[in-house]
Amino acid sequence: MKILMINKFFYRKGGSEAYMFDLIGLLKEEGHEIIEFSMQDEKNLPSKFTDYFVKNIDFSKREGWLKDLKKAFHLLYSCEAKKKLETLVKIEKPDIAHLHNFNFQITPAILSVLKKYKIPVVWTMHDYHLICPNYRLFTQGKVCERCKINKFYNCYKYKCIKNYRAMSFLAMLEMYLHKNLLRSYEKIDLFISPSKFLAAKVQAWGIRPEKIKQLYNFVNLEEFKMADEIGEGLIYFGRLAEEKGLLTLLMAMRELPDINLKIAGAGPQKNELESFIKTNNLTNVELLGHQSGQELYTLIKNSRLVILPSLWYENNPLTILEAFAMAKPVIGSDLGGIPELVKEKKTGFVFKAGDYQELKNKIKDNYFQIDLIRNMGINARQFIEANCGPNKHYQQLIQIYQSLIK
Repeated sequence: MKILMINKFFYRKGGSEAYMFDLIGLLKEEGHEIIEFSMQDEKNLPSKFTDYFVKNIDFSKREGWLKDLKKAFHLLYSCEAKKKLETLVKIEKPDIAHLHNFNFQITPAILSVLKKYKIPVVWTMHDYHLICPNYRLFTQGKVCERCKINKFYNCYKYKCIKNYRAMSFLAMLEMYLHKNLLRSYEKIDLFISPSKFLAAKVQAWGIRPEKIKQLYNFVNLEEFKMADEIGEGLIYFGRLAEEKGLLTLLMAMRELPDINLKIAGAGPQKNELESFIKTNNLTNVELLGHQSGQELYTLIKNSRLVILPSLWYENNPLTILEAFAMAKPVIGSDLGGIPELVKEKKTGFVFKAGDYQELKNKIKDNYFQIDLIRNMGINARQFIEANCGPNKHYQQLIQIYQSLIK
């Protein structure tokens, strides 16, 4: 099978890219041919289809009103992406197209090309962009559903894109253009949701249930092997950003001086976290910066519990899947897809998002419960083996592909 894989970034920028590259590897192992379409970037991994990638566009960089205006039109509708994809499609003739994150840099303009050449289209929704202009359902420090249904003007009203009025206005226009005027998303044959929560949410916002298929992300079980030791300390690994709830975590750690926490990651909240740690003299907290590969693997392996204190609707976090695969229980907030995975005293502990006192008590009451933590780790690994292994994921995805091709 020839599969057209589309994502605006072609390097491991975040969880969605990590999933896509793992999926490409899995599909190639099974003998399928992958055709990549993305955006040019010096950080990109190798691809023989680079010549067809769209030019790199940095929307945050100011380059004068004329260039900025051109970039604004590109954000709404990329003629370049449409033209280059059509050339690629005519040459390679893919059997199916699998979309990931493609808005803004590539834009839904490409969907008309796929429809023109009768190529079935699936979209794995790694976030909430189908229903939310800022793709997070999170603004001003808390969960937000003001735009339900088609009330996208709230994005401009509340400056939901990085608190910038201009970018928020463009994001609002993008939603009205492709959702209501061009009806671009109606050209997608099936939406794949990595969590039951997201599937229910987009259905509640108007997507027909027969067009939604729930399919968990997967973990390479050989890469993330079960840890032998119960470990010491706590670890958070991921992006350092407001929606991740790290200040809630630090406030809890302020009252747990005898338990250590390592934070592995980078992001816009780094300076604020450093300031909080210094001001409160948190000698039990260590910011490690970005970690990946074997270094990150070792950090998780040596920890006792993984923490995910998110303030937004997490989808199907790879953080949890990878921790579970290594038999590490997770303490997570009660939002989004987290409670689907983290079951109280079965695979971890759940606390009310933003409640640092409850988080503190969950850590304090359970950190030294060695037998409980060991049993939860075993349960977590078994959950991954039963639901999120590569073989099961492949079989379910191929069934989706084949049903659409037929």
